[in-house]
Amino acid sequence: MTANEWEKKLKSEGFGNFFIGNDGPGAYYPEHTHDETTAHVILSGEMTLTVQSETRTYKAGERCDVPARAVHSARMGPQGCRYIVGEK
Repeated sequence: MTANEWEKKLKSEGFGNFFIGNDGPGAYYPEHTHDETTAHVILSGEMTLTVQSETRTYKAGERCDVPARAVHSARMGPQGCRYIVGEK
């Protein structure tokens, strides 16, 4: 699906406040939290997310929802990562 198609799907699930991220190879976001539930959809490349001590790598076309206030971190893959995030 395209970014627009994902945004439409996420909107239908109650997500809003969308943004597109485009991070370079190996970019890293240390442990943090958000007050909202977030949906991360990988558009290209890959992202390894650690959510509450559980680590998984997501590739293009895959989605990961992070619960509100869950401690998480993210590292982008060797080709970087382009992704859409929605909040609810």
